[in-house]
Amino acid sequence: MIKSELVLRLKAQHPHLYERDIEKILDTIFGQIISALAHGDRVELRGFGAFSVKRRKPRQGRNPRSGAAVFVPAKAHAYFKPAKEMRARLNRSEKGKVTTALEM
Repeated sequence: MIKSELVLRLKAQHPHLYERDIEKILDTIFGQIISALAHGDRVELRGFGAFSVKRRKPRQGRNPRSGAAVFVPAKAHAYFKPAKEMRARLNRSEKGKVTTALEM
């Protein structure tokens, strides 16, 4: 699902809200998550999961085309660990149908 599909689904569930307001809400939520991660904080959404930042050390890599040694600098990447409840819902299927978070 992409963001525009999420906006349309939320609009269908909450017809009293304008689409532009839903987009602003989502942008604010995502922006706050990104900001917290950029400051090194962990973001936990109960029943959904936790976002955190993992750091990779600098290392020596290889160019796959030439085989030459290449220095790869230290990097940070976002890491998501799903909550126990989410894993249970994703692995529980009723007649072949997987229950999604929006169908709660």
